[in-house]
This record gives sequence, C-alpha cells and structure tokens, in this order.
Amino acid sequence: MPTPDAGNDDATEVPAVAVVNKPKRVRTGCLTCRERHLKCDEGLPNCLNCQKSSRQCKRGVRLNFIDTQVKSPPIIPPTADWKVNFQDESREIASEYKGGLKRYAHLDQQIITPPRDQPLDNATRPMRVDAPPPPTQQNNHNHNALPPIQHHATSYSDGNLSVKYEQSSSRHNSVQHSHGGSNVSLMAPPSLSYSNGSEQTLTPASNEPRGFLDSQEEVLFMQVFVEEVGLWMDSMDQTKHFSRLLPFHALSEPMLLNAFLACGARHLTLVNPMYHEDKALYYYDTATTQLLRSLQNPDRDTVVCATTAVILNVYEIMSERAMQRMNHIAGARALIKECGWNARSTGIGQACFWLNVGMELLSCLHFNWKLAWEPDQWGVDMDFQRETEFGKEEVWVHRMLYIVGKIANFRASIPRFQEPSAHDEHNRVQTRLADWQTYKNLCDSWNDNIPRTMQPMAYLQPAQNSSKSAFPEVWLIKRATIVGRLFYHTAMCLLAQIHPLYPQEMDEMRTMQMHHAHQICGIVAHVKDRGVASVALRSLAIAAECLVIRREQEEVLEIFEKIRTETGWKVGFINKELKAKWKWQTDEQVQQQMAATQNSLAQFFPPTTQAPPVNLPPAPPPPARPQVPSGIPNPLLKTADFSLPNHPYQQYYQPPNQHQQNHFTHNYI
Repeated sequence: MPTPDAGNDDATEVPAVAVVNKPKRVRTGCLTCRERHLKCDEGLPNCLNCQKSSRQCKRGVRLNFIDTQVKSPPIIPPTADWKVNFQDESREIASEYKGGLKRYAHLDQQIITPPRDQPLDNATRPMRVDAPPPPTQQNNHNHNALPPIQHHATSYSDGNLSVKYEQSSSRHNSVQHSHGGSNVSLMAPPSLSYSNGSEQTLTPASNEPRGFLDSQEEVLFMQVFVEEVGLWMDSMDQTKHFSRLLPFHALSEPMLLNAFLACGARHLTLVNPMYHEDKALYYYDTATTQLLRSLQNPDRDTVVCATTAVILNVYEIMSERAMQRMNHIAGARALIKECGWNARSTGIGQACFWLNVGMELLSCLHFNWKLAWEPDQWGVDMDFQRETEFGKEEVWVHRMLYIVGKIANFRASIPRFQEPSAHDEHNRVQTRLADWQTYKNLCDSWNDNIPRTMQPMAYLQPAQNSSKSAFPEVWLIKRATIVGRLFYHTAMCLLAQIHPLYPQEMDEMRTMQMHHAHQICGIVAHVKDRGVASVALRSLAIAAECLVIRREQEEVLEIFEKIRTETGWKVGFINKELKAKWKWQTDEQVQQQMAATQNSLAQFFPPTTQAPPVNLPPAPPPPARPQVPSGIPNPLLKTADFSLPNHPYQQYYQPPNQHQQNHFTHNYI
C-alpha cells in the first residue's frame, strides 16, 4: 500500500501483512492499563492485568480541557412556531474536574438590556429547548395585567414612584426591569437559567418540603429578610407572620421562598454597594414565573398565591423604578379580595390585609389620592372603650389606620371650585365641617382610650435631653405603639391643614399643627427600631413641611439621611420636595446669584488684571415634569378586582375551584 508520498520515487512500500497484524487500539479499557501502557482486555468489573498485579481497576471518562475557545452560539432566527436558545454548560462541567475551570478566562457578569425602542418578546429571554411555546400575543388594554408597560406611555414621575398609563394596544409576554435589564419569560419553566453564565441557586420546584436551608446564599438572603425587611412588614401584626412563621412554611413552598429571597437580596443592594441587583432580580423573576403558573391552575392554593403576591409587592416598593411597582401591586390586592380577607380576618389573612392597605395608605398620603378600598368597607371594629388589657396594641393601631384612611380621602376630596349657588356652597361647607369634626373626635377618643402601654414612657424637652436635638425626646417602648402614635400625630397634622373654614395659618390651627409635628419629629429622631422606618418616612415628611426654623429643618434632613443609611429607603426625592417647600436656594441658584453680584459690581470696580470679565450665561430652565394628578382614586388599584374586566394577571388568571382545601390556611390561621 503506498504512503501519502506516493509521488516520490524513493518511497518504500509497506507490506500489507504489517498493517493487518497491527494491534487494534482499545477504546473502552481501564485507566490503570492506560497509565501502565498495557493493552487492556476490557474485562468487567476488573480486567485481567489489574487482577494479576492486584491493582485497582480505575474506570471513567478522562477529559483534557485543552481547546477552551469561547465562541458565540450560532444565530437561529425565531419563527412563529418555536424558538431556541443555546445554553453553555462547559464551565459547569469543567468545574467538576481538577484544574478544569482555570482553563477558562474570567467571565464578567453582564446583562444586555434591549434598546428601549425595540419591542420585547420571549426571544430576548433564554429559554430551554423543552419549554412550552409562549402564548399568542393579544391586544389588551388592561392597565394592571403583566407584563408591564413598554411603549407610548404617559409618565407621571415623582421621585420614588412613577405611574404610567398604557396607551399601547399590544402586550408582550415578558417582564422587563429597566434598571437591571432582566427579562423573564412568563411561560418559561421554573428551572430558569441566567444568560450571563453566573452560577445561580434556584429553589427546587418540588412539593417535598425541605428540612432547612443548605445554601450559603439562601441563608444570607433569608437572614436579611427576617432581620431587616420582615421588621416593618410585621409592624402591625402581633403574631409576626412574615418574620417568624412564614419563613418555615416557605421551605415547602418554592414560590414563597423565592419571594422572600428576592426581598432579602434587594435590601442588600440598597444598603451595601458591593451587592449587585442581579440576584434580587433572579429570585424575583423566578417567583413571578411560579406565581403566574400557579394562577393558571384552578386547583391552586389561593392563600399561598396571595401571600406571595403581597411579598413581591413589597419587593416592588423597595425598588426605584416604576416597572417593579406595576407588576404585583394590583395583583396582590385582587388576590386578597379573592381570599375574602379584611379587617376581621385572622392569621396570615389579617397580616396580608393590613400590610397591603398600609402600603396603599402611605402612597395615597404622598400623592394625595383617595384609597381605592374605602375604609368603611374594611370591617374595622370602631367601638371605642377604655382599654384596660395589655397586648392589644395592634388593634388600636388598626383603628387609627382606619381614621387616617378616612382623613386621607377627606383631604383628597377638597373641592377645587365653589358651587354656582351660594346656598349649595354653604351646605357643602357645613357638610365637610361636620365630617372634619367627626374625624377630630375620633382622634381624640382614640387617644383617650388607648392602653397605658401606648402612651409615652418618658418625655424630655429639648433642653433636657443630651442628644442636642431640637425636638423633644419621646420614648415609646413597643413597635406597634410607635406606629400607632406616628399615625395619630400625622392625622392631627393633616386635620390642622384641611379645616373647611379656618386656614392653617390661623393661630389655633398653626399651634395644633406645630405641636403634633414636633411630636413626630421627636419620636423619629430618637427611635432605634428600624422596623418603623416605612411609616416614619411619610409621617416625618408631612410634619417637616410646616417647620420654619432652620435648625429644625436641617435636623430633619439629617434624620432622613440616617434612615437612608440604615434601611436603604430612597429619600432623595423627599429632600428635594422639602427644600422646595421651605424655599431653600439650591447650589446652582447660589452660584448664579454670586456671579450676578460680581457682574453688577464690576462696572464700579474694574478688574486689576487684563483678564476678560466673567459673564456666565443664564442657566436654561429645567424641563417641565408632568405632575402627578391629585384628588383622584388610587390609579394603581382602581381595577384590582378579578370581577372587573380589566383585572390583573389578565392572560394567566383562571378562577379557582370553590371547594379546594388550602393546607396553608389550616396551618397558619
């Protein structure tokens, strides 16, 4: 047989017998024979060579990571019937071998955000090949259904919350977070994977309960949730469901556990810049996907779904952009109503109800909205009698929350125009005056009948305390007491501002307003419990608006900064609002004023040098920002009911079976 150099005359021919007699290479031999350079007879379980030499017959697959080129996967254009995406698991496989992972270069965690003007679809989200196809896109004008708004939306931006009204006629089946660029397919299986190649820990989607958390990452995020986030979530719950009971139940509910981990990871990103928001988004996307899949099952556990939606709503409250706040805020309220929870509920139903209405009340106080859920429909027991028993502080907090809700609606309904008829205007004023007096009497009755444990334990004037604070030191012991007193003083401040006949500049109203404002500032300035931060921020913002002394104003800004450092709550927009209310000059305005002063003096005192005079052009006025409409019902929750046509979770919700049994309810009510 000729060699490849057949064209060479000097080439010699190799006998055919030599080729035939060449020993055949063994492909399935043991590793021991390969190391000894011996031919293995491929005997199982031990080959003959290992038996003779009494050696261990090693078997397995030996891989040599030599070619570690990293290339982009081929691009396959999506079709209407199916979509495919490639998932690179080479690093995961190499990490199981000694020195295998070192062959690869360090992979930077990057998340590519699609252009804002490009419609999003499921092709932008990695999906396993065996995933079911996404549902057909449908025209839907539902304002609250997932996924969030993408295009042609009128935005009312206001610092920490932006409200967007949908004007587009198409929906895309994906959830996008503009601040993190994470896109999750709402129909993808629970075994989601990240496209950035980072190692992610996903809570197993099995019905078998876990005995305990066995991942360092999960333990960290759950600890942060229990010790930081759960504090303020349980501020009106005596049983402390979110921080003491539900974490144990989450071991058997992956959907609930992922929601907890998302909140814990999100809190870390707020207080520590070393933590990136990828983890929080990952757990949030996973919990959202699992929730939407559960809503498609009529035999679902409605209590678990409602509780998960409430926790995901908390995650959105902790986020900065509007996209996070538009996904589950209406869905949580609709699921709460579906479960029939109200003020008379017990257990987890009571905890979710008061947390949800409390968050809505704080938003309505900020934007001057009417509550979508009228407080008279809550079912609160308002039969005031002097409380002689201890341990019922939360009941009185709920009553004060009802009163503040009524005052918030009263403030949002202030008439903007007078009635054409003087008689009609007089009747309207008298009606509002009677309502105002009713709410004032409720506040006084509440303060007179609360238990002694809800009164201050100590009270020191500013000259008596050692903290050099401009506000009195009000010492309240229990967290529920602090929350209740903050709501009480907030209600009195608001009443002093919205009297139908007396303006707030009147001596009586001004004295009433300043007294309760100083009480709020005194409580927040000396409180050490971070669990009251959510209520303290809004109460302090309302109280700070009426302060006129510069020292008090500066201390309030220091208190806001302290809360931001300890809890991560965004307070920058509050600082701007207060400075505008106080008519403080910004740094740019001060510089412009100084430059104008120098220019005006230059005509009388010519410069000693030959440098040209400084002539700063006037700064262009800032662009007008759309104002949030006030005096309207809460636009985020106006359709938060599954009985309405434009209800939340439009494309995924299926009514539950009426006779289903909720094991969660039996264990935690």
